[in-house]
Amino acid sequence: MVLFAVTTTGFLTSFVTSGVNVALERIASDLSLSAVAISWVTLSTILATGALLMPMARVADFRGRRFVYNAGLAAFALFCFASAFAPNAAILILTRALQGVACAFLFSVTVTMTTLAYPPESRGRALGLQVSGVYLGLTLGPVLGGIITENLGWRGLFIIIGALSVVNLIAPLPKLRGLEWRESKTASFDIRGSVVWVWALSALIIGFSYLPGAIGYGLIAAGVVGLAWFVRLEVRAADPILNVDLLRRNRVFAFGNAATFINYAATAAMTFLVSLYLLYNRGLGAQTAGFVLVSGPFVQAAVSPFAGRLADRLEARFVASAGMALCAAGLFAFAFLTETTPWWYVIVVLFILGLGFGLFASPIIHAVMGSVDRRYVGVAAGTSSTMRVSGQSFSMGIAALVLAVVVGRHEIGASDHVHLLSSVRITFLIFASLCAIGVVASLVGPAGRRAGETGEVETGRPAALTVAAEDDDQTV
Repeated sequence: MVLFAVTTTGFLTSFVTSGVNVALERIASDLSLSAVAISWVTLSTILATGALLMPMARVADFRGRRFVYNAGLAAFALFCFASAFAPNAAILILTRALQGVACAFLFSVTVTMTTLAYPPESRGRALGLQVSGVYLGLTLGPVLGGIITENLGWRGLFIIIGALSVVNLIAPLPKLRGLEWRESKTASFDIRGSVVWVWALSALIIGFSYLPGAIGYGLIAAGVVGLAWFVRLEVRAADPILNVDLLRRNRVFAFGNAATFINYAATAAMTFLVSLYLLYNRGLGAQTAGFVLVSGPFVQAAVSPFAGRLADRLEARFVASAGMALCAAGLFAFAFLTETTPWWYVIVVLFILGLGFGLFASPIIHAVMGSVDRRYVGVAAGTSSTMRVSGQSFSMGIAALVLAVVVGRHEIGASDHVHLLSSVRITFLIFASLCAIGVVASLVGPAGRRAGETGEVETGRPAALTVAAEDDDQTV
């Protein structure tokens, strides 16, 4: 029931993200949005999630993961309904940001709940199924989202997702009522670190959208200083939201999170950019564009359970690095899009990207979660999810920056289509280069130190196995 609930939640959150992408032209037309403002319809949600994810993961550790999950799902439903009735662009972006706050509640606990609900020998399969729910949402979002947008308008999309979220909140309650996971509170909550992290990440991402202006450079500088200050605070904190010591001493954990950040920084804006290409450069409607976009997420959903099982049998890092390499190849291929590119080319590249991302996502989670002791699973899940969402934020930030420089900050007109295509191609070249670097990060394995010294064992198998044996007097 835990797996069913969190998988359905992953489906709904990804469905609304991918569904909104094919509705962007309708939203822009109804609310008179500029090219940069269009990106903020998506970026506001991702930024709010990334900024609050690590603090919420620590709150969930001692307040209770199921409680935080239920609160997040209720808030997500509420703000979906609020987005449906947004009267202008500012309110829509605000409600989308509040959806991101709710997603921070959800994403801070879903991986942890699955990890704690399943033993190590079947955890990869469970995580693979959970990730496949996300990809199923990404698969059906463009298709069903396009159909809903064409027939009910973009507001109908938010109403339907809000209603389904209410059902997903209520249906599992009887089964999960007596279930809760929490850790003992060892020190006061790290308020200073949380505030500095939110400020630093927000300044950094918002600064991207204001480049090349002076405000943009100032915000980015403030964000970099804030990140340095945040690391300094976390080193000294009694109960940090980011375990810096774990990053310094655990190679698999550190490089796995780096690979996660790079992969999402290189791929998260892909659907957004291809949507703009299909809607503006190729003149497709939302419904037709959705059918073109479906091929990539469909492959992701199909491959993820297989990749999770493969990570149970092989070293997860090798599976993840193969997926990263395929992502790099697909992104590089998209850098050659033109206004007459054959449809088969677009679909094949989306297929390659879907295969690559499907092979990367669940194995890298498996590698990261399996590299830490059981007492660190909450921190590890929060850090991993933060790297994922922070990568998504940077991905959208890079896309917004290139759009601002190449297209401008005005509403997109017919004369801007050639510049829009140029910005899409430039961004994909940047993303392909990032993914090439990520292949190296995802290949890093255990350092081979003495077992128990860094949260890894000599064979590279999860230290959580050893901890379980030491914590339980029974034979394991």
